[in-house]
Amino acid sequence: MVEHIKKQVGELVERYSNKKEESSFKKIVPALISKGIDNANLSMFDEGTRKELLNAAGEEYLKRGELKEATKAFMLTGDSARLIEIGNSFMSMNMHSQAVDAFMLSGNREKIMSCGDKCLQDGHVSDAIKAYKVLGDEDRLVKVGDLCLQKEKIDFAIEVFSVLKKKDKLIAVGDKCMKEGNLTYAARAYELAEDKGKLSKIGDTFLKSGLLASAVKAYELAGNSMMVDFIRENFPDSNFLYKI
Repeated sequence: MVEHIKKQVGELVERYSNKKEESSFKKIVPALISKGIDNANLSMFDEGTRKELLNAAGEEYLKRGELKEATKAFMLTGDSARLIEIGNSFMSMNMHSQAVDAFMLSGNREKIMSCGDKCLQDGHVSDAIKAYKVLGDEDRLVKVGDLCLQKEKIDFAIEVFSVLKKKDKLIAVGDKCMKEGNLTYAARAYELAEDKGKLSKIGDTFLKSGLLASAVKAYELAGNSMMVDFIRENFPDSNFLYKI
């Protein structure tokens, strides 16, 4: 009988403590949200309490539809399940960049992969690249780079092949741009490929076109000091440094 009473008392104390804690959270969470997670100081609470407070704030943000703030809260508590839910919500709203971020924070490779594929399918190339870079999926990145080149999205193609250190691909991009007269992109691709021969040739093209500043830059990158000196000696009074 005594043991039974003790048990009941223990349960009542625990129930009262929980209610008290919930009551405290109800007071603190609105203040936390008002202050903002980034600005709030929760150092006076133990780790467990901080986590519960942040989770409670995250849930409140979700109710309000403030997904970015909810993402911050659940990132701090490491709640991957909630982060995936948020990522799914962002995807349904066509907010692809935010979706990639949420899935990245969740650490779920499968969701990151499917998100990247969906972004690529919908034409959100930069977000697809971001997802594949996180995964370190070289094969997919090469395919994205090739696709960007086909679709004339040269800046993305250069970005991908530069990240992958694919010098042969960068040179191919540069050659394509040279044929099409897109000298700025060609120079950038050759620079990243560290192809001094190609850089010197594009320097010649810039020089013939009267683009002296671009020619000097290309020759300098190519290590062609002779042509740099030629331009500086023969055009001393020219305003070439400002001509692009």
